[in-house]
Amino acid sequence: MDNRKHNILFHTHTVSGIVISVVLYIIFFAGSFSFFRDDIINWERNESTKVSENISFDINQAIDTIQKTKSLFGSDVTFVKHGHERRVNVSISATKDTLATKEAKQSAFFYLDTQNFSQHNYIDSYSLGEFLYRLHFLAQIKYPVGYYLSGFTAFFFLFAIITGVLIHWKKIISNFYVFRPLAKLKAMWTDAHTALGMIGLPFQFVYAVTGAFFMIKLLLVAPNVMVIYNGNQQELYEDLGYTPTDYTFHQQKTEKVVDYNLYLKELQKQWPSFNVTKILIQNFGDTNEHITFEGHSDRSLKFNGFGKITYNVTSQKVVFQKKPEETTSYLESVKSILYRIHFADYGGYLLKIISFLLGLTSCFVIISGVMIWLIARDKKNVPEKRKRFNKKVVIVYLAICLSMYPITALSFIVVKVFAASMSQSFIYTFYFIGWLLFTVFFIVKKDIYFTNKWTLKLGSYIGLCIPVANGICTGNWIWNTFQNHQYQLFFIDVFWICLSLITLWVGSKLKK
Repeated sequence: MDNRKHNILFHTHTVSGIVISVVLYIIFFAGSFSFFRDDIINWERNESTKVSENISFDINQAIDTIQKTKSLFGSDVTFVKHGHERRVNVSISATKDTLATKEAKQSAFFYLDTQNFSQHNYIDSYSLGEFLYRLHFLAQIKYPVGYYLSGFTAFFFLFAIITGVLIHWKKIISNFYVFRPLAKLKAMWTDAHTALGMIGLPFQFVYAVTGAFFMIKLLLVAPNVMVIYNGNQQELYEDLGYTPTDYTFHQQKTEKVVDYNLYLKELQKQWPSFNVTKILIQNFGDTNEHITFEGHSDRSLKFNGFGKITYNVTSQKVVFQKKPEETTSYLESVKSILYRIHFADYGGYLLKIISFLLGLTSCFVIISGVMIWLIARDKKNVPEKRKRFNKKVVIVYLAICLSMYPITALSFIVVKVFAASMSQSFIYTFYFIGWLLFTVFFIVKKDIYFTNKWTLKLGSYIGLCIPVANGICTGNWIWNTFQNHQYQLFFIDVFWICLSLITLWVGSKLKK
């Protein structure tokens, strides 16, 4: 590669990296915690549930409970289980009954506790785990601005990855083994940036591609809708499999009492290794009622084993089925693979921990890239005014990014201490105001070393207090949760102890 091409790629890599650095750091930091979203939510609610994606609750009792507050005749009722929580998503469409009341013609959405069958709305159910999960794609910013911002950040990150690989291509192996901590500061940051960047390269590439796909796919799909489907968006959704088959509503109530649990039991006998993640009841209570079960086979048996079966409730016959052992279509394979590799939910805790560590490694790669940019411009031929400006920019960057650690740790304590008054607005207010205060404090200090050292130390000290706060507020001490087999609660406490000790050690090793 000649010097001109090298310089073009180098500057493209530098500019694209610097422009997106803060947003990218937020995405990776919050995204790293999002791997444990379900565990954080259960820890916050003092609930422990079986780590399974399979729907196994009493459907009959759930239906009876819902009907006490809402008429379901003629509606489509959907139960969806997204994670390892006690609560499932319940969606109720507007009824198709033309004689129904105005209230019945309104749709509804809520969360249903599968043990006590209590109903919860989205605002009341909001948790720190949900907050961190949504922060990693900037959902707190007004829709769709946050989604598009995170999507384009992932897209430009892909540019930074590709240009970085091309820059180091010839020396990619030799540079990987080079680390000179006692050399010049720029050499140390460059070595760390290159080595850790190569270690996390597959991980970062996957998340750049999948992140861009999930967040800006609407912009990518829009031209296809206009050209191929002549602007018919509904037809596109049908081809993608997002729209279920529509069954005619007969406007006649059935006198038969339906045992929904029986259908689920029969399905479990027929497909013993199948995990049901979605139940759709169409035309509820009508003579043409249908029930559909969707899910996938056990990941240990088949990574991409999508399955679906639909019964006509009146005739009790199967009207459609796609067995999980059958070959999965290309479309379903693509959707499932992109989803699975992004959420890393197919390899248990080991894969999540590895993904978490790679996520934090990516955060360090971002920070080291910013430090290289600063030190490379700290030369004699650079005007003093520009040097001061460059340093101020980096001080602000580091203050914003590194303050996420202590405020995140502190938020875990706050959601326990103020559990009774917890709400979406409370989490928003505390996290963002606290983050702002930490950021302003470190900006005012104007000391990069101080910011690096004390964000790590503060986060560590606060993190070590999280299991103590949990034990005092709830009685769920580590030894109790372990003895009671409440492994999700136990994991979060141990996770914070381990993370805090590691970052405390790193912080103590930092030298000015």
